[in-house]
Amino acid sequence: MKALKLDHVGIAVESLDEALKLYSGLLGLELKGTEVVEEQKVRTAFLPLGDTEMELLESTDPEGPIGKFIASRGQGVQHLAFRVDDIDAALAELKAAGARLIDEKARYGAGGARIAFLHPKATGGVLVELCERKA
Repeated sequence: MKALKLDHVGIAVESLDEALKLYSGLLGLELKGTEVVEEQKVRTAFLPLGDTEMELLESTDPEGPIGKFIASRGQGVQHLAFRVDDIDAALAELKAAGARLIDEKARYGAGGARIAFLHPKATGGVLVELCERKA
């Protein structure tokens, strides 16, 4: 498997509106848009920055992954997402190599991407997302 680039950095926030005051207002990043991903119980905002993006993640349910993350760790970097050409092939290769996966099959993510996560215990404590986007 070959990662093509750092697609985005996911940051868990308690309030998207408050976080946007910092990232868009104070730091001047342009808001690309917001989206609710019901399946993941999250509201997201993407802010392009050079060849990558910041993804702000606000939980829509305290029992969702971001709600649980914030409850246990507080706000902050939640994941790093790496772009791949073919997520199905990447997952098959990682599985064959014995990598511990959270998702053995890709699922829908924000912005129309297909995503899958590797377990942090297999990646030095960092939650890694694979991301396939069709341009």
